[in-house]
Amino acid sequence: MSRPQSVPDLDAEQEVDLRSVWERIAARWWLPVLGAAVGLLVGFALALGGGKVYEAETLVAMGQPFSPNGGAPVASFLTNGRAVAEIIRSEAALEEAARASGLRARALRGNVTSQIVGASGPGARPTGAPLVTITVVAAQPVKAEKAADALAQEVISRTAAQYVDTKIAAFNGQLESIQEQLNTLAPRIRAAEQAVDEPGLGSLDKLVLLSALDNNQARRGQLLDLQSNVQQQLALAENVEKTQVVEPAAAVKTTARSGRNAALVGGLIGLLLGCAAALLADPFLARRARTA
Repeated sequence: MSRPQSVPDLDAEQEVDLRSVWERIAARWWLPVLGAAVGLLVGFALALGGGKVYEAETLVAMGQPFSPNGGAPVASFLTNGRAVAEIIRSEAALEEAARASGLRARALRGNVTSQIVGASGPGARPTGAPLVTITVVAAQPVKAEKAADALAQEVISRTAAQYVDTKIAAFNGQLESIQEQLNTLAPRIRAAEQAVDEPGLGSLDKLVLLSALDNNQARRGQLLDLQSNVQQQLALAENVEKTQVVEPAAAVKTTARSGRNAALVGGLIGLLLGCAAALLADPFLARRARTA
């Protein structure tokens, strides 16, 4: 009978290979360390020498629209700060910002970002109406500022502006109507007050005039109360419900690349190259010794 063939232990061979690789790297540990150090320095130097750009940032308050009677808040994308990122990266918004700033639309692609103030991480959500920063990076400071401001106006026009502007127009129309009624009542009240004080006025006529005067004054009081209520609703719509720019864009000089990120990437590349050099050192030295 033939003897059964032995099956090679692949796990053991793999463990030996990995151990051999680690031992060869550990024997020349200074190569990975040197590679990482050189990579950090080179990456940071490239970031510093990568040219200067300008970063313009504007702050937008999304606002919180309420229902027409002023009771419940309106929950929709109108108050969603994350919708700003989609709006400012849309082609229509980029084209509008390009026209306003003098930049090319392709220069804005990839150089426009937004962030919700006070929120960090993918699952974080701010409480209340969010504040959102819109940032534009460009080579010219004035153009970067104009582009950021134009994108902020695009956000305002595409979110709650139409709904809130309609409410504001309705409140203003209501205030004009109330003021017209007050202007009509004022001479009637003055005339009634003068007529009541006239001598020789009969008791019945005086009673009629006093009744009319009381009615006009009561109506005037109701209109003043209504006017005060509408003015408060108008102030709420203009200052709380409406999306508005809190801080206009202001450009600051910055580097084209992040020094921290460039140094980390350079260090990682240097570490990998150092490990590769440590692994190839023995075969290279052995081949050189044979040819010598």
